[in-house]
Amino acid sequence: MLKLLHYYKKISKIQSKHYCKSGQFSELKKPPWKVLFFGSDEFSLHSLKALFNECRSPARIISTLEVVTCSQQNPIWKYSNMQNLKIHKWPPNLDKSSFDLGLVVSFGYLIPEQLIEKFPLGMLNVHGSLLPRWRGASPIVYALLNGDKETGITIMKIRPKKFDVGEIVYQQKIQISPHIEMPELYEKLALLGGTCLVNTLQNFDTYLANSRPQPSEGVTYAPKLTPKIATIKWDFLTASNIYNLQRAVKSVLPLKTTWFSIPVKLFDINVFNDATRKCIQPGFVEYNKTHKSLIVECANLSWISVKHVGVYGKRIMSAADFYNGFISKVDENIICRFQ
Repeated sequence: MLKLLHYYKKISKIQSKHYCKSGQFSELKKPPWKVLFFGSDEFSLHSLKALFNECRSPARIISTLEVVTCSQQNPIWKYSNMQNLKIHKWPPNLDKSSFDLGLVVSFGYLIPEQLIEKFPLGMLNVHGSLLPRWRGASPIVYALLNGDKETGITIMKIRPKKFDVGEIVYQQKIQISPHIEMPELYEKLALLGGTCLVNTLQNFDTYLANSRPQPSEGVTYAPKLTPKIATIKWDFLTASNIYNLQRAVKSVLPLKTTWFSIPVKLFDINVFNDATRKCIQPGFVEYNKTHKSLIVECANLSWISVKHVGVYGKRIMSAADFYNGFISKVDENIICRFQ
C-alpha cells in the first residue's frame, strides 16, 4: 500500500511540471516571460501596443516580445517593424524553449496542436464577445445586428481543431448603447481587449486557477461577413432590424436593395415612428417633404426614413433628388417600392 501511494505521488509530481496534450496549463513559470504574439489587424494592434508598453515598464512581466503575422501590408507588421520587434512568418518554426506563452488576437488561423504544445504556459486568445455568445470571425457585427444590449471581452485558452471553444480565463462586460455603430464599438472593444490582456497576465496564476469551461447553453455563431448580409429583405426585416443592420455593417458594407431591378444603396437610415401611417406593403416608398427623407415600409407595420440613395451608375443623391429623378416618374397606377 505504501509503495502504491509513493507511486501515485511520484506520477502526480511529474504531471504537475509538464504541459499535457489535453491543453491544461503546467505548474507556472514566474515572470518575466518570453511572449510570442499572433495578430493581423487594427483590433489586434491595440493588444500588441499594450503588450509592448508592458514590456518596457519597470515592473515588466514580459522579457521578450516577438510577433507572428501574415502580411507586410497589415498594421501588425508595420507597427512591429517600426518598434524593431522580431517578426515571424506563419507558420512559425519554433523550438519548445523559444517562448513561454503564446497570445492570439484576431489572427484568423486555426492554431495546430503541435504549435500549442511549444508554449510551456500554453496560449491565450482575446475575443470580442462574451463567449459562448458569438463564436467566430465577426462577433462585434453580430452583436449589433441582433440588437444585443451588452458585449465584452473574453480571454480564453486556445484549443486545437476548433475556434473559440477554450476555457474562459477572464471576461469583462460593457453595455452597448442603442445608437453606437460598428466603428465606434470596434475601437472600444479593441482598447478594452488590450487592457484585459495585460490585466490577465498581471494576475496570471489567479485567473488560470479560476478558469472555467464555456457553458453549453447560449452558443451562437458569427461567421465571416459576405456582401449578401447587407441585402434588405423588406418582407422579413422590421425597421429596428434594418436600423441595427446599418449599425452593424457601417464602414464595411452599404445596405442594398433594388428599384425596378436597378441596384440601389441606402444611407442615413433611421426608424420612423408615425402611428397614423397606412400600410401598403413592405418596400413601399414615398417622399416626405417635411422630413426631407424617403419613408419606406418594413415588416410588422414599421417604417424607416432614408436621407441619401446611391443608384447604380450615379453619384449618391439626396432623398429629394431620388424622388424627382425616379419616384415622380412612375405611373400613378404602379406601387413604388424597393424589392
